[in-house]
Amino acid sequence: MYRYDDRDHAIISERVAQFRNQTERYLSGELSEEEFLPLRLQNGLYIQRLAPMLRVAIPYGLLNSAQLSRLARISRDYDKGYAHFTTRQNLQFNWPQLEDVPDILAELAEVEMHAVQTSGNCIRNTTSDPYAGVARDEIADPRPYCELIRQWSTFHPEFAFLPRKFKIAVNGAESDRAAIRVHDIGVQIVERDGEIGFAIYVGGGQGRTPVIAELIRDFLPEQDLLSYLEAIVRVYNQLGRRDNKYKARIKILVKALGAEEFGSRVEREWEQIKDGVDKLTPEALAWAKTFFTAPDYKQFDGAESDTALHAEAAEDRAFSRWLERNTFPHRVPGYRAVKLSTKPTGVPPGDVTDRQLDAIAELADAFSFGEARITHDQNAVLADVEQASLRALWQSARKHGFATPNIGTLTDMICCPGGDYCSLANAKSIPVAEAIQRRFDDMDYLYDLGDLNLNISGCMNACGHHHVGHIGILGVDKKGEEFYQIQLGGSSSESASLAKVLGPSFSRAEVPDVVGKILDLYVEHRHPEELFLDTYQRIGLQPFKEKVYAKAS
Repeated sequence: MYRYDDRDHAIISERVAQFRNQTERYLSGELSEEEFLPLRLQNGLYIQRLAPMLRVAIPYGLLNSAQLSRLARISRDYDKGYAHFTTRQNLQFNWPQLEDVPDILAELAEVEMHAVQTSGNCIRNTTSDPYAGVARDEIADPRPYCELIRQWSTFHPEFAFLPRKFKIAVNGAESDRAAIRVHDIGVQIVERDGEIGFAIYVGGGQGRTPVIAELIRDFLPEQDLLSYLEAIVRVYNQLGRRDNKYKARIKILVKALGAEEFGSRVEREWEQIKDGVDKLTPEALAWAKTFFTAPDYKQFDGAESDTALHAEAAEDRAFSRWLERNTFPHRVPGYRAVKLSTKPTGVPPGDVTDRQLDAIAELADAFSFGEARITHDQNAVLADVEQASLRALWQSARKHGFATPNIGTLTDMICCPGGDYCSLANAKSIPVAEAIQRRFDDMDYLYDLGDLNLNISGCMNACGHHHVGHIGILGVDKKGEEFYQIQLGGSSSESASLAKVLGPSFSRAEVPDVVGKILDLYVEHRHPEELFLDTYQRIGLQPFKEKVYAKAS
């Protein structure tokens, strides 16, 4: 777990005091709206459709139980009793009063949290694999590198006013669970001849111009991580467009120059700085890794533990289902990681109440060494659960609404807040999500469909990652009316792909039936054991288009 030192505490406390003064001056009329705008954005505060929205930073999604309890209290005392997990592994409060925000930031600082760089044109929260440190397919734990990036990028004076927001993700496993190829910089940990290093991808992203990132270096030595990132962001800061916000992201620059030319410029920049202050020493690397030492695992006979768990599951079909869908293999025998689903029918994906935040804290203390993680698909993970305790955890999770056994299925969807909250949205997302949840609430049918990602965004900014959903839904505005465009074939995995538009958009009421037709065609054409994305890639878009737009005879 990352931790603050005295310098961190002092800096964050000073920032809280500064923002308290800035807020008081704004409320008294001493500062104009225009003057206050960059100050509030630097502290994670947006003005949304109905109220301010405060986005809290959660580095690579990792929280301890004290932080979870504090977030619960803040949602109870300063908001409407709930909060929202975001696709950047952060947390948002949707209804704080502006005059309360300095007090909220002070409360966060007490538990080593803040909202710095969760908005504005700067380097945002670095995201990672929610199973970091425990996954069996992991090459190396990505969290120490995420932490080094966090410390390097936070308050970096050269990168406080980039052309646009900037997002970095680090993945340490063979499977990409951090969506690195749709980030401004994607860092993939690799091993070559026994040496740990990084493959560097640049220029990915979603939004108006979705792009899959390009590989510009297949092996970067471990000690050069920060200096190389610095070189990339320097080239972007120098050459990225500032005249048009829609063409300001690094993906536009990389496409304009070409990946080869962009990479060459990075290499030339890097040659000048690679042996400077950002070069990581063995001591610095070892120090960062001390934050993420293994907890005090018990010693179990793996085979014996597995046998006991299977016997327990065989006696209870509901527990068996949850075990299959909501738990993840662990590198330590006798343990599993557990994903807590925030997506029962009727609840907006990612929304959690104050009581549920307290419950996650209690479950973390009782079952997972006091730590939890927020995932980019808007769920929560308890990473270190003894297999012998899984049934007890499942029973507790059911009481708090976290045990819906739908992980990886159609209803485990990513969904942005949409037009219910966001001032940028063209259409509502939450009612669409709920309509699909209610239309497809037969778990046996969902299991028969197999793994399937459905992502919903309320506008082209793509906070709901619709471009990389196997089925993507995008809210669009047509002459003042809300409509929804359907896209198929996206993926954020190691074989990332962008979804293609099916055709003309649909009304909100039509969307569940359209999804039904898409699923019917998949079931009709799939080969045994073939997942939706595989079938789509084999037969292409046209059969789905013909099915959905066929006129009734």
